[in-house]
Amino acid sequence: MNRRQTIPKHLRYTINDFNAQFPDNDSCLEHLKEQRFPGGISRCEKCGVERKHHRVTGRPAYACGHCGTMISPMAGTIFEKSSTSLHLWYYSMYLMASTRCGISAKQIQRETGVTYKTAWRMFKQIRSLLSEGDVQLEGDAVEMDETYFGGKRKGYRGRPGAGDKKKSPIVGIVERTTGQGRVIAKATNSVNADTLTGMVKEYVLPESTIFTDDFSGYDRLKGHGFTHHRINHSAKVWVMGDSHTNTIEGFWSLVKRGIGGVYHQVSQKYLQSYLDEYTFRYNRRNQGNLIFNAFLKRVCERAA
Repeated sequence: MNRRQTIPKHLRYTINDFNAQFPDNDSCLEHLKEQRFPGGISRCEKCGVERKHHRVTGRPAYACGHCGTMISPMAGTIFEKSSTSLHLWYYSMYLMASTRCGISAKQIQRETGVTYKTAWRMFKQIRSLLSEGDVQLEGDAVEMDETYFGGKRKGYRGRPGAGDKKKSPIVGIVERTTGQGRVIAKATNSVNADTLTGMVKEYVLPESTIFTDDFSGYDRLKGHGFTHHRINHSAKVWVMGDSHTNTIEGFWSLVKRGIGGVYHQVSQKYLQSYLDEYTFRYNRRNQGNLIFNAFLKRVCERAA
């Protein structure tokens, strides 16, 4: 058994590192302030100019050095008006970023002592930061596949039809190695030709090569300027030369095992937010435990 640390040293960020960097609420607030207002410099609404702001004793706020008007680094972020300590928010994001398969709100409840309702709300807020709707897949080749997530349909076999209440269709596209290996995954209402072709046009560069299975929904791709190679899964053929969909199917395995093992069940209403969490981590899998920094960065990027 290989017991060696698999994450390179420069990409490691352990719980000891977290505790050293963020020992309390004040350190988290100072970090958030530096991310949003480097050096404490921000525009003062009353003065109308950029001013130096200083920490207000006993309050999570900073006051203008000239007129005393206060600003809060938490304003406009997922932390605003939350009664949960900022340190627990940071710790929850650290746990969420440090796992490959996800961590449940119930586990956060056990580790932090907050109520389950609070833990679930925190995770819902954090996941809202992880969508990557503006991603543009690069490279000259991608793999595309559809799958279904949900409970078993008693008495039914085969592909679910439109409007199925048990199974939710999901479509994924992943870059081949010529790109960065990024993936997108979208919960859709159907996997008909219009939906699949529309996703390709939105996320894939023109004239790219697309590898799919033999599902009929992909029939129109070649007519839109894409080179289309198919692998005949119906005939139990999985690889033929460079034609395969193993990369995207590996991602599906990660998602299904993760959701099934950690969350057990996800409603159709929140399925996309869970997919966003898995794609966010997958697209940064080469960052080791420093994915936590990407979580923190998103807080400031999505601030109102």
